[in-house]
Amino acid sequence: MKPDVPESLIIISGRDQYPRMLAKAARAAGVQRIVVLGFKGETNREMAALADEVHWVPLGSMRLFLDTLQFTGIKHAVMVGQIGMHNVFHLRLDKLAKKLYRSLETRNAHSIYGTVADEIEKLGIEVLPGNAFMECYTPEAGQLSKRAPTEREQADIELGLKLVRGTSDFEIGQTVAIKDGIIIAVEAWEGTNQTIKRAGKVGKAGCVIIKVPKTGHDMRFDIPVVGAKTFKVMKKAKVSCLAVEAGKTILLEKEKLIALADQYNMAFVAVQTQERFKHEGSKNTKL
Repeated sequence: MKPDVPESLIIISGRDQYPRMLAKAARAAGVQRIVVLGFKGETNREMAALADEVHWVPLGSMRLFLDTLQFTGIKHAVMVGQIGMHNVFHLRLDKLAKKLYRSLETRNAHSIYGTVADEIEKLGIEVLPGNAFMECYTPEAGQLSKRAPTEREQADIELGLKLVRGTSDFEIGQTVAIKDGIIIAVEAWEGTNQTIKRAGKVGKAGCVIIKVPKTGHDMRFDIPVVGAKTFKVMKKAKVSCLAVEAGKTILLEKEKLIALADQYNMAFVAVQTQERFKHEGSKNTKL
């Protein structure tokens, strides 16, 4: 086992495919014991087959959640998978959850999940980046599809990256849709696929989708993930190009996604936004 691979790992699991892929990747990397902490109505029960043990807690029961984590005795955890947006506004919060929620000056994904991660780390449990063990699923910078972005699509990508940088402080814009230099849609709480559907209705065919983490993104949670479902949504919305962050976006079934991009005649690229932002920042400083 590699020195930086923990012997035991807690996977705090939301829904969809990503938690299962991470569990398999962690096991392949040498993690010997995997404990899944799942949420009733959210976590796929198939996770049980990939774990040595599973603990179920209701969403909103913060005290039970923390007590269960501490009970495992494991010192490393990872938070992966989505929580249904419709559930967030209908939670029955326990006393501790209410106290933490009311203490937040701003209430968004970053502040809420960041507070949860901080509370976990107060127990002496290190929260690993959400893309831990998933290096083979993150693309390097460059063109992924056969078709390169057109001049118009490349200009829209550049505008989208500037938009993400400018909206970072507001916790919006991880996914943006641009067409011919016009901002069509910006992701808020609804999630990537709903943003793309909205872009298709407003902008019609030819929108460019840019999906990258915000500047200073906390990699302990909310890792950008793209899968076949998103590609099917993009096809229906007649999206012409997708740009993602190199090294920080998880591509579920990467080869399949590239094949879908080619099948749909969609340009698909990975961009190195952080280096770009540093370069722009240095130019602005000189001015």
